[in-house]
Amino acid sequence: MKKSIPNSKGKPLKSIILILPVIFLSLKMAYAQAVVEHLPLQGPYLGQKPPNLIPELFAPGIVSVDGRYEHGISFSPELDEVFFSANFEDDIPHIYYSKLQDKGWTKPQQVNFTQGKKEAEMHPFVSFSDTKIYFTAHNPDYTDSKIWYVDRLEDSWSDAVKLDSPLNDDEVLYSNQSINGDFFYTNVSKRKMYHAPQENDTFPEALELDIAFGVHGFISPNQDFIVVNARNAEDPNRKDNDIYVCFKQDNGTWTSPINLGDAVNSHFNETCPVITPDGNYLFFGRYNEEGGLSNFYWVSAKVIHNVRPKI
Repeated sequence: MKKSIPNSKGKPLKSIILILPVIFLSLKMAYAQAVVEHLPLQGPYLGQKPPNLIPELFAPGIVSVDGRYEHGISFSPELDEVFFSANFEDDIPHIYYSKLQDKGWTKPQQVNFTQGKKEAEMHPFVSFSDTKIYFTAHNPDYTDSKIWYVDRLEDSWSDAVKLDSPLNDDEVLYSNQSINGDFFYTNVSKRKMYHAPQENDTFPEALELDIAFGVHGFISPNQDFIVVNARNAEDPNRKDNDIYVCFKQDNGTWTSPINLGDAVNSHFNETCPVITPDGNYLFFGRYNEEGGLSNFYWVSAKVIHNVRPKI
């Protein structure tokens, strides 16, 4: 009778082979549970209670984490996904992702869109078509800062591609779009806001945006206003950044930047403003955490419409 070949510990090799599939299945299940951890949160915006006219810390301990910079956040048009960038001090930025599923929102996890092509990724933006995710990728020293994108696949994303457009001829970051697909972004090389009109899914020209000042600009869905951050211009003794808004006028020009005032701004830095896809909320970073770190805050977009000039 043929005998089983024993292994070094005396167990028959056949027995080990038989239990390997069970081991692999157990490991696979354990890995899946570790990767997809759900939070008991339902509804849009990670189930957080919506703010009114006073800014509230967004998703403390989940998205706004103590000891970490958070900057640049984007929700999908259906408000069932969120992407945001964050980094711990002395570390490079990464993009994090969470999705609303039957069991609740998944615990935010780091994604790596470029798969090592670029070390740092930040400032994600989900297109209104929900088919692309744009983001900024750069070297660890913040050089070669360009706009990249991935296409949405059925349950994942495509390989990352650097956007083929003149807008990437300079150092750029913080890109976002209006509903019609026009790009708005910060040209770091020229320290100004720019926009790139969409033409058949391409962006053939980059044009300076005719606003008085401001960086990290974010366009409203219908392009009727743009929010920016800039050093406080009303008090020469202050050196912090505030959030401003410029409204588009009937002739296509922009109003002078209007400070959103105490309803939004403080004596801490407020930066990286974001308008949600439904137009209902303003998100921004406030550097009020101990050590000068930033967290996400959100407030009703009424604070913007309340300062709109009367016609």
